[in-house]
Amino acid sequence: MYKYVYRGPVYSFGRMITDCWVGETYAVTMKKARSNLFHQCKKALGMSETAAICLPGTIREEKVEYVG
Repeated sequence: MYKYVYRGPVYSFGRMITDCWVGETYAVTMKKARSNLFHQCKKALGMSETAAICLPGTIREEKVEYVG
């Protein structure tokens, strides 16, 4: 499993909504992580689930090792 972290701007229809939004999630794939981060961002900014947003920055991937 991986931890994915996004720190950067959020755009909607070419207009900057915020210049520095931070989100993180745990996911098996980058595709699922992007989906989770988009959902978190929309929820945090009070947008509807169908709103179109863009996260143009880099999503950082960190390997998480289970210790148990």
